[in-house]
Amino acid sequence: MVGEAGFEEGVRIARANPALAVGLHVTLTDGVPVLPPARIPSLVQPGGRFRDDMAGLGLLLAMSREARAELHAEIAAQLARFVEAGLRCDHVNAHKHYHLHPVIAAALMQAAAGAGVTCIRLPCEDGALVRRADPASPRLPGWLLNRWCGVLRERATNWGLRAPDGVLGYAWSGAFTAVRLRAAIPLLPDGVTELYFHPAMAGGFPGSAPGYRYAAELAALTDPAVRDLLGETPRGGYRDMLGA
Repeated sequence: MVGEAGFEEGVRIARANPALAVGLHVTLTDGVPVLPPARIPSLVQPGGRFRDDMAGLGLLLAMSREARAELHAEIAAQLARFVEAGLRCDHVNAHKHYHLHPVIAAALMQAAAGAGVTCIRLPCEDGALVRRADPASPRLPGWLLNRWCGVLRERATNWGLRAPDGVLGYAWSGAFTAVRLRAAIPLLPDGVTELYFHPAMAGGFPGSAPGYRYAAELAALTDPAVRDLLGETPRGGYRDMLGA
């Protein structure tokens, strides 16, 4: 999130750990723009932060040529700031999956392809696998989301962008615990699956989501039993895993 306060620290960490696969988490809501707010009035609220009414902004983007031009400019500015930091952009996605909006998806795919980025996140999750790993998991209307992700996958392919075959952890957002991860690993299908986490040392930071168990998700990723289960399973960033 290149407009946020932690950006410079994140760049330092990434430079010190060149094996990390770092992507651009485009921010268009619940955050701070890279461009001056006066240049993107359709996208911001009083005070200069992005608008929080995602539905309202989504409708405006569908109706207003001016708003779409501002969108393209802000995405380009965020991507440029990432590139200027000297990092290789492993993939792109958007905060709160806002790139599922067709106008935002088109703008992001065009910008990514123009910058030589080759991968994108599409949150396509197998609900049956989720419930096999944890029968108490919430039932999400995944069939509709997955059909739309299929459409976006075709559009991404036209831009030379690839995506993992699926994700796991979307239904468990903020609660992908070690117990769930240990149960899920033996069930992973063939192909490339993104394991979807929000790890942190603790919650309560600015922008944190109420109820998210950030430390528990970090503990899942560092669990010795998880490492043993993965064994020699290939793993890495988007570009390495997708050969992109």
